[in-house]
Amino acid sequence: MESTIGTTHSPEQGVLTRDNDLSKTAETQRVIESMVDGLNDHQINGMSAFFAETFRWMGNTGCGTKNGLSEFQRNWQKPFQAAFSDKVCIDEARMFQGEWGAAFGRQEAVHSGEFMGIAPTGKKVEIRYMDFWHVKDGKIVDNYVMVDFPHVLAQLGKDVFDGQGWEQYDTGAAVPPDVSHDK
Repeated sequence: MESTIGTTHSPEQGVLTRDNDLSKTAETQRVIESMVDGLNDHQINGMSAFFAETFRWMGNTGCGTKNGLSEFQRNWQKPFQAAFSDKVCIDEARMFQGEWGAAFGRQEAVHSGEFMGIAPTGKKVEIRYMDFWHVKDGKIVDNYVMVDFPHVLAQLGKDVFDGQGWEQYDTGAAVPPDVSHDK
């Protein structure tokens, strides 16, 4: 594999949004806002109103990838609702452009079922996330997701970084390494 570091060649950028139909912004916003309302109402069966049957939900490690609406419902929505009750989704920012929408925010919930091997604690937790949606023909076809499970686990008393998270540099508990290979 040939390295592009130090060359003027850069990888192609924005491939997924190259053919974004900007006339679809209002429709995308309507679909996403209605879907978030449905999630806040804890709908599972009504999600086909917002998601294409073949949509892809692509999450970070710990969340996994779900192919299709039934897999999303079975392997994400139901386990999530089993682990957390009294859940409210709060998008802190939303952006819409053509067939794409994005948001970041948090869910506030009570840890009322087993989560990642941790028995229910009854603690109220904050679950931070970022979502990027692709909408075609009035339905979400792709959903790229980052859910901050390490933050959730920390609230439940488990440090997945075993004290080695880079927050140690922020607090002064450790000194960042000196990087000599930078320009």
